[in-house]
Amino acid sequence: MMSQDDLEPILTKGQDRGLDDLSIEALQEYIGDLEDEIQRVKQVIEKKQGALENAGQFFKN
Repeated sequence: MMSQDDLEPILTKGQDRGLDDLSIEALQEYIGDLEDEIQRVKQVIEKKQGALENAGQFFKN
């Protein structure tokens, strides 16, 4: 089943945010936002790994 997050565009390495035009404060805020996003992605990875392990256990029996 798809979630709303699956429909959101994924940022690619080639996307330029025009960082040169941002202030130091804005850049620090941007770093904080990116760190939050990294944590969210890590949580999704852990959830998916757990589901994969559970599925593996289920099908081994």
